[in-house]
Amino acid sequence: MSEWASKDSGAGQYADVNGVHLYYEVHGEGRPIVLLHGGLGSGEMFGPLLPTLTEHHRVVLVDLQGHGRTADVDRPLDLGLMADDVAALIDHLGLDRPDVVGYSLGGGVGWHVAIGHPEKIRRLVTTSAHVRTEAIYPEMRAQQGQVSAAAAEFMKDTPMYELYQRVAPRPDDFPQLLDKIGALMAQPFDLSDEVRAVQVPTCVVAADADMAPPSHYVEVFGLLDGGLRDGGWMGEGRPKGGHALAIVPGTTHYDIFLSPLWAETALAFVDAD
Repeated sequence: MSEWASKDSGAGQYADVNGVHLYYEVHGEGRPIVLLHGGLGSGEMFGPLLPTLTEHHRVVLVDLQGHGRTADVDRPLDLGLMADDVAALIDHLGLDRPDVVGYSLGGGVGWHVAIGHPEKIRRLVTTSAHVRTEAIYPEMRAQQGQVSAAAAEFMKDTPMYELYQRVAPRPDDFPQLLDKIGALMAQPFDLSDEVRAVQVPTCVVAADADMAPPSHYVEVFGLLDGGLRDGGWMGEGRPKGGHALAIVPGTTHYDIFLSPLWAETALAFVDAD
């Protein structure tokens, strides 16, 4: 079993939302958290930290379009559309303003839930999700430009490929997923204006050696009214929207979601009040 795998895998269900047969699992009891995985992964990525995350929370693990146990459909991979799927799942499950915690691709989807469906969620933790194309290092943009179906053969020894082959409804769709991920990453974007207007209390989290430099996430925090003044003895100078920033030490873009410090940071933010 992959180091990503959850020991509780297989307890999942499906919801038909927006033409997608969306796979999800529910673990634990308490105030709900919707947990969104990274690109080419699935909810199983969070398996090692699931006991911590579910100790006091009901965690809904979602496999986004074309990932994990959710088969792809005839539409592009689009963060806004996947955010619509998450919003529809929240309605389907009758959740009362859950918190959303997303990593990488899931962090980008989380941003779009907060932008497009703010009334449906209480708090957002977005991890390793840059908000401008140019924020990531040039060599990473070059690598992203090489992601396509042609790379499938070279990925057969990776955890992403192993997971997909084990759980996907149509394992042969992996090259198609790479094509769609590549097309998504090739689209230039800048969410600065949208992020500046976010009203959902948001914790911006990144690794100290992430795909974008820590300075980018400080910049994003600034868009949320953070880091612009002294916080004050009573916290009166903190961001007006209740936003926060965390840089997780000793982590990278590729392992932050396995860090106990990351889990503790996310839980501390959603439990702050």
